[in-house]
Amino acid sequence: MGLNELAGKKAPKEILENIPKLISDYYVKVPDVENPAHMVSFGTSGHRGCASKNSFNEEHILAMAQAVAEYHLEKKHSQLFLGMDTHALSIPAHRTTLEVLAANGIKTYYAKDFGYTPTPVISHAILTHQNSDGIVITPSHNPPSDGGFKYNFSDGGPADESITKVIEQRANEILKNDLEDIRVMDLEEALETGFLVEYDYITPYVDDLKNVIDMDAIKVANLKIGADAMGGSGMAFYKAIKEKYDLNMEIFNDTPDFTFSFMHCDKDGKIRMDCSSAYAMAGLIDLKDKFDIAFGNDTDFDRHGIVTKSKGLLNPNHYLSVVIDYLSRNRDFDDLGVGKTLVSSSMIDRVVKDNGKKVFETPVGFKWFVKPFIKKEIFFGGEESAGASFLRKNGEVWSTDKDGIILNLLAAEILAKTKKDPGEYYDSLIEKFGEPVYGRLDAPANVEQKKALKNLKPEDIKQESLAGEKIENILTKADNGAAIGGLKVVTQNGWFAIRPSGTEDIYKIYAESFKGNEHLKQIQEEAQEIANSIFSNL
Repeated sequence: MGLNELAGKKAPKEILENIPKLISDYYVKVPDVENPAHMVSFGTSGHRGCASKNSFNEEHILAMAQAVAEYHLEKKHSQLFLGMDTHALSIPAHRTTLEVLAANGIKTYYAKDFGYTPTPVISHAILTHQNSDGIVITPSHNPPSDGGFKYNFSDGGPADESITKVIEQRANEILKNDLEDIRVMDLEEALETGFLVEYDYITPYVDDLKNVIDMDAIKVANLKIGADAMGGSGMAFYKAIKEKYDLNMEIFNDTPDFTFSFMHCDKDGKIRMDCSSAYAMAGLIDLKDKFDIAFGNDTDFDRHGIVTKSKGLLNPNHYLSVVIDYLSRNRDFDDLGVGKTLVSSSMIDRVVKDNGKKVFETPVGFKWFVKPFIKKEIFFGGEESAGASFLRKNGEVWSTDKDGIILNLLAAEILAKTKKDPGEYYDSLIEKFGEPVYGRLDAPANVEQKKALKNLKPEDIKQESLAGEKIENILTKADNGAAIGGLKVVTQNGWFAIRPSGTEDIYKIYAESFKGNEHLKQIQEEAQEIANSIFSNL
């Protein structure tokens, strides 16, 4: 996919989403149960879709909320924590969900004044209240047209496939049965039942931050911090953090704008709140010299984007390496390992080995880190897409979902305590371990093509070499035995992984080289040729 002419530029008015029409479509359009694209499908992080495309409408939310309600009751959970982000579709979906949960007699905690709640805050709430589960209404960093619905189990993390398959199948069964099994009541009536409880999510989370981040060190250093709320669900949280810990922090883009008109376009010309994209983050990058450290988040605040004076927007892989090294040396996590996805940089492997620890490599999806966190096998789990979490200072679990807030605050702690921003810190790792070159390419793929990529087998790769080097390994399963949902090819000095997106009509090629940019480019080109040959056989 080539670079769009709008990449990195302020979003023009003509591409802004028509919000009234989108909300109307949520209520008016209905899914065609004979069309697979209209049905509920839980990807790596819940169901995502668009009301205008008949894939995220009131009927979908009624069905998914009912399916979760039944699962919640079956597991005898005591309460459910409900959150939402600032996508336009989140508001009607949040209302619909409340109406179903109340009708099913489920004690549900929702934010004061029907406010916004970040994904990691829901995970934190579940873990600090016994026998709970949760729902987050969010499509993460997806464009303003999209909506999302995610279920978090009682371990606080994204539900694994054994759970989401049950919910997905039940929701689709409900859709096919013309919603006959739905229990629902009007919101005004629901609020009178006593099952819906207005809850202060902000205070307990913000007060607890001192147990996972050295907030005193940040305050004493008096760092000038830029916090770009990016119109997302953590706006009020940053305000509370600034006040509670008396930080020298400027917060901006801290009011809802459902069109996200303040954003700069991503590489494909779309508005996408991707805090790991230099194109989407161009506005904050332009301000880098104004702050000692700056950061942003995607819409549900589970991802982090670190902007430094030395490097601008820090590559997520670089920052993960920095965080792992820093935490290894500044926390008492001696007997614990590190979780990484198989498409994350091999620099992480070198850092982990240097610190005498073990790597747990998993498929893509943060859900794979939940059990290792709970079992105290890892102190850190992170994805190359800028999602990570880590343990409290005392070694107890903080969140088992991605937490962009603590990753951003940790960047300030690192600068305060080492006098190096994370970009400068990464330079010291390069001096020690060498410099890998990493890249990701996205290309269009339809449903049939994505299915073919997801079901690849090692024998489907006929090539014996990659970018001039002998292929040493072809992987379709990770260290834990779980399917990758794609394929990874490894040589002595490079690798690539190819997998379909779980949320968009694209596939992704991840690649890394230890021999420089030209070698990386060659790896990417040959990976693209492999994908094209697979598609040609369909």
